Amino acid sequence: GWPDNTPDLQRYYPNSVMETGYDILFFWVARMIMSGLEYTGQAPFHTVYLHGIIRDESGRKMSKTTGNVIDPLEVIDQYGCDALRFTLLTGSSPGNDMNLSLDRIAANRNFCNKIWNATRFVVTNQGTAFASGTGTWNLAGFTLPDRWILSRLSRLTGDVTRLFDSYNYGEAGRQLYDFFWSEFADWYIEIAKIRLYDTDARAQATVRRVLVHVLDRTLRMLHPFIPFVTEAAWQHLPNDGDALIVADWPTESPIAIDEEAEANMAILFEVIRAIRNIRSEYNVEPGKQIKALIAAGDHYAMLTKQIDIVTSLARLDKTTLVLAAALAEKPEQAVGQVISGGIEIYLPLAGMLDIQAERERAQKDLAVLEKGIAGSRGKLSNKGFVEKAPPEVVSRERERLADLELQLAKVQDRLKELETMS
Repeated sequence: GWPDNTPDLQRYYPNSVMETGYDILFFWVARMIMSGLEYTGQAPFHTVYLHGIIRDESGRKMSKTTGNVIDPLEVIDQYGCDALRFTLLTGSSPGNDMNLSLDRIAANRNFCNKIWNATRFVVTNQGTAFASGTGTWNLAGFTLPDRWILSRLSRLTGDVTRLFDSYNYGEAGRQLYDFFWSEFADWYIEIAKIRLYDTDARAQATVRRVLVHVLDRTLRMLHPFIPFVTEAAWQHLPNDGDALIVADWPTESPIAIDEEAEANMAILFEVIRAIRNIRSEYNVEPGKQIKALIAAGDHYAMLTKQIDIVTSLARLDKTTLVLAAALAEKPEQAVGQVISGGIEIYLPLAGMLDIQAERERAQKDLAVLEKGIAGSRGKLSNKGFVEKAPPEVVSRERERLADLELQLAKVQDRLKELETMS
């Protein structure tokens, strides 16, 4: 090493990135740069990545005196090191402090469990042909959901790579979290089950390949955040490498971007969510298959091709489902909703509900909301509260009032619909 120009010094000096807290920028980092320039003529690194201070969930600096220190070893023992690592990486942005709560760590432990459970599903259903390496991509067999998830994966790969290059690890992790949980696990895997449990061998082969491909690429991008769970999961997938830590980083494929597939799937999801929300709002049994009437308008052809997905995920009775470009007349005694693209959805729930009990429940909800709204309006009309309370408290109260008024409008609409079913 210095002052001798040894091979090790040539290899490791200068380095590239220095990661440190902003609180020691002048005490340590500046001195390193000045010393490096003085003795070698070169700065020891070209980039300084500053992280913030980890504070408690109330924003206070952790200290033994205050008694609010979170022991990382205890957290690791309870929640796992991957959950803690993912929380620290995704909970802050460069240079900003982070308020750390155990609830957030617990939520990220659940995310690690989600990764493991999704991997177990994919591995269990990958099939012997693909496991032995004899399977091939059936490009002609790609369905709308296949094209959608591959398009979303390609966009994610490009976004995460760019975020890594700009040191924005928090946003990269949050995008990976949303993709894996909401798009891959909650949507694509549930849709894949329909084809996996069907008798079409070609469709099964295609969906298996897509499942493994998407999981493999996502695990590679999640590995810097969640190294142990992703490594263990990846080892169960068919691959040519020895370890995930040395596997190639995935690359974005512009060819895979399919805006039409993404737009159509957004419509499909909205239809399913609308039906699920109505079922939940009117306490329809989760497993009960019900009748539905859908006026699909310009989306009729697309929804017709994807009707198995709608009936399966929204729990509709396929034998009584009415799907048309337009309905001759609106059905009576049915709960209706209009969503994007002018799609009309009607669920005839009259025979499945205790109308009187539902009306009484709605009226109770109405009374509670009206009382809450009156109290909130009283607070906000009080000059003393508005002028003396902290701005964030007043802002929260205004948001609460807006939310209560929105809930009130929904309950009033529900009461009107119940009246039509009487």
